[in-house]
Amino acid sequence: MNGFIKWFDSKSKLKRWMLLILIGVILMCYGTAEVLVLKELSFTELAKIIVVFIIGVVSIILGLVFINKRTLEILIESTDDRMNDKNNVNIKSLIFNKKVYHQGPNIVVIGGGTGLNTVLSGLKKYTDNLTAIVTISDYGEVETESRKELQTMPLDDVRDSMIALSTQDGQLDKLLNYKFTDGKLRNLTFSDIYFSAMKNVNNDFSDSIIKSNEVLNIVGKVIPVTLDKMNITAELDNGYVVTEKSKIPEVTYEKVTKINRIYLNPSNCRPAPGVIEAIKEADCIIIGPGSLYTNVIPNLLVNGVAKAIKENTGLKVYISNIMTEPGQTDEYSVSDHLNAIIEHCGKGIVDYCIFDTGEVVPEFIKRYNLEGQDLVIPDIDKVKGITFLQRNLSMISNDCIRHDPELVAESIIELICDDLKYQDKQNDPQYLMLNNKLREDKRINKIKKQMKKDEKKGKKNNKNSRKKGSKFSSKYSDRIESIKQADEMVKLKEQKMKKEAKRIKKEQKINTKITKENEEVLEFRKEYEKSMKQPAKTKSKPASLPKSQRGKKRRSPQEIREEMLKKLDDSNLK
Repeated sequence: MNGFIKWFDSKSKLKRWMLLILIGVILMCYGTAEVLVLKELSFTELAKIIVVFIIGVVSIILGLVFINKRTLEILIESTDDRMNDKNNVNIKSLIFNKKVYHQGPNIVVIGGGTGLNTVLSGLKKYTDNLTAIVTISDYGEVETESRKELQTMPLDDVRDSMIALSTQDGQLDKLLNYKFTDGKLRNLTFSDIYFSAMKNVNNDFSDSIIKSNEVLNIVGKVIPVTLDKMNITAELDNGYVVTEKSKIPEVTYEKVTKINRIYLNPSNCRPAPGVIEAIKEADCIIIGPGSLYTNVIPNLLVNGVAKAIKENTGLKVYISNIMTEPGQTDEYSVSDHLNAIIEHCGKGIVDYCIFDTGEVVPEFIKRYNLEGQDLVIPDIDKVKGITFLQRNLSMISNDCIRHDPELVAESIIELICDDLKYQDKQNDPQYLMLNNKLREDKRINKIKKQMKKDEKKGKKNNKNSRKKGSKFSSKYSDRIESIKQADEMVKLKEQKMKKEAKRIKKEQKINTKITKENEEVLEFRKEYEKSMKQPAKTKSKPASLPKSQRGKKRRSPQEIREEMLKKLDDSNLK
């Protein structure tokens, strides 16, 4: 009964078509009744009955067509777990969704950190054939209590990639990151317990990771780049060597130098089972975005990885970072990022480079500038043999500049579609499905953007109705507010610097005063010692008192001597 009532819910959008069918039936019944009741039919009455009858038939046909279409949409929506927004859907995209996931391109993404997870969360909406090859290294970092207790490997990046590929956003994140607060499991995280249990059940660590992909019901699979202990070491331009991954940016920044090269210690790290096979079978290999020297290049230095990428005949794409990273890529341009990869791994590892347009709100760039970061300059003329594609990839999330998962995924899928088109595969089922879904997603994204704009306009109109102001202030209110916030941060820093300068001046005055007093005491001491060395009979001038003692009542020599001794004792104690 409950299931039947749900068909009449406002979200189902079925009542309107039911009403249309009902109107059609009423009109047909009315036309039929008129024919049966009237004894004589004039031309006007006959025309009226025919029109009513035709409208009724058309209403019934349209109602049946649209009610069947909407029923099909509801059925597919209920089984499609990867649809975030179900308000703006089209039957074509819904029909193709299931097939495009299973028959989608085979894509391998190499990297680590938030950059890798951004790409994965966007691409999972287009294909099930996804493989994430993840960095595993935390040499020099302090082990957590959970890892010490369970003796597990550093699997934070593996865990985060699985969360990014989850079909149920949010639930897996809460589960794997859950930390017990009481009992015998106190300070242990669920992910460490889970991976430790899987390793014991399967008697093999790599096998336990691969099987976790099925157990956790994620899209595609996650593979660690190596199971050997991988220590990332950096050699700086000044010859200094940093052996701890977490300290590379800090030491580089402190030494005011740049990273010359990165190497693995030991250098013969073997790739984990399935890594080379996944790269060889890939239709498209994505490198980055992410920390260039700690998350991207180290994966490519594992034995056999760079060679397998070069031998692959598919697309090899590098997603450039939007902002520089302090201590790693200070003042780096797009060409500097690519040259660093080529210097470490050789030519032929990248065919395409997708970089951002750089159209970021200046106020946010100003905030990054205060922390020593800047936009990555797209000087694409300095690198040859690579095709550059400029796309809008950025978004603002929690006042931070980030890659937009949907825009990154669209850029990659668009590149794959163009490649299929170049190979004259316009009639290939994969091209048809990908291209259709891509166009539909772009249409939906446009609707979303328009809705956001309308909401902002509505809010601005409400504000304007309450507060009168100029047209400029109403149009650029958000940007003005951002500029004010950035200026406030600069003012706070200036105030801190002024306070520090005042404190230093005050300390200098105190030190100067103390020095003068010490000099007076020393001078007095010298004169006193001189007077003590003279014979008692000889007359000599008394030791001149310091300025602080002048003008006071004359005292006996015994009193003066006692005071001198007291001052000498006090100065010795200090």
